[in-house]
Amino acid sequence: MTLWLVRHARPLVDPGVCYGALDVAADAAETQQAAQALAAVLPQGLTVHHSTLQRCEQLAQSLCGLRPDLIPKPDTRLVEMDFGEWEGVPWDHIPRAAVDAWTADFGDHRFGGVESANAVLQRVASAWQDTWNQMGEGDAVWITHAGVIRAAMLISQGVPAVQVPSQWPRLAVDWGQWCCLAPTRPGTAPD
Repeated sequence: MTLWLVRHARPLVDPGVCYGALDVAADAAETQQAAQALAAVLPQGLTVHHSTLQRCEQLAQSLCGLRPDLIPKPDTRLVEMDFGEWEGVPWDHIPRAAVDAWTADFGDHRFGGVESANAVLQRVASAWQDTWNQMGEGDAVWITHAGVIRAAMLISQGVPAVQVPSQWPRLAVDWGQWCCLAPTRPGTAPD
């Protein structure tokens, strides 16, 4: 049993801009390249769960266009963290006090006023549970964002919540790339 965690292609947004839940498109050529690479390796007949933000929908549509055996299924739980009032704002224009408040209470502070890191973990854990229930011994695919992939990595390690920034995984899957996890039953630590 494998969970394929796929990150969307490079978004069409200026470098240095906070764009978590901002609904921006991805580079069309890079999306097609990612879809072709993924289409060549995915097992047959999988459901492709994807974020409802257009940069993920583009990849899901391209992939399923190449592989009609795959079934797209939008899932709002797979969207990136919502940074609220900071969405679309260059990171260097966000007040230092706002960033400091977030890092001081990383797990529960709602940076931008909407969502905390632990809220993201909770909704990703909900998607994880449903995926576990549906996949049985088969594989599953999520087309999503770096933050959701990091949250899934924590869940796979049995980490239900974080308190400090150092607990959040630093490594991320690059744009248009993927990693695979062997999911554990929700609520259990890996062997």
